[in-house]
Amino acid sequence: MTNELLAVVTDAVRQAGARLLTRYSASARPADLQELVAAVRANDGAVAGLLRPVLTAALPGSRWEEDEHATGPMPDGDWWVADPVGGNVNAVHGMTDWNIGVSLVRDGRPRLAVLYVPLTGDLFTAVAGEGARLNGAPLRVSAKQDLAAALVGTGQAKPGRDAAAAARVGAGIAAMMSEALYVRMSVPVTHELAQLAAGRMDAVWQFDNVRSHIGPLLLVREAGGVITDLDGRPWEITSSGYLAAAPSLHAAALAALSAPGIDGVAGRAVAGGVR
Repeated sequence: MTNELLAVVTDAVRQAGARLLTRYSASARPADLQELVAAVRANDGAVAGLLRPVLTAALPGSRWEEDEHATGPMPDGDWWVADPVGGNVNAVHGMTDWNIGVSLVRDGRPRLAVLYVPLTGDLFTAVAGEGARLNGAPLRVSAKQDLAAALVGTGQAKPGRDAAAAARVGAGIAAMMSEALYVRMSVPVTHELAQLAAGRMDAVWQFDNVRSHIGPLLLVREAGGVITDLDGRPWEITSSGYLAAAPSLHAAALAALSAPGIDGVAGRAVAGGVR
């Protein structure tokens, strides 16, 4: 992966951030669902409309993934996966937890990730095999050894009102609250993953594994984190869920999420994973 390509991506993401800042207002308050959805779509369109032509031109033959909430395998080749506004609902309500994310997936494997926070100027980057950085400085995950001292998190990968999925998330949170110091349930999950890569949080789990999380998970891996699926097998972009954690906490966090009553998690909890 060339430094030139990373430079193109970071420049494009910064430009998109500047465009989005002109649309953002701390006093924004959508009046109803229709107004909210319109604002979300307008933000996404403003960012994707800038990023897509620049990134596809920078890597001839590359393609663009339309749905950041998609799951499962991806075709071979180079694919740009953008999360135009991670935490878009926060942005249109005048809150501050939102970002712009881009990743490059090559033949089913994440190769490059950029996550930009326009309100602070923080720029997270990672290239597979070359480490993760925040504003150019190397990142390293937490060195904590005890889950009882850990700040952990989860969130909603996408909007939904599925009762079974909600019950599973609730059971996971309850199980983790009995083991960890604090548990955050927030969006965007991409923000939590960036904080994990920076060592500010200690573990993040998710019962959904969507396209928009691929880049931030690369950040965690390149910062030294351990990432597995919820059975303890190495994480892949096709995994149905994941646990990303500091190395010394991963086994304990996985055991907590394997408690009886958390459907689909109990079973083969083993330590290890992708570093």
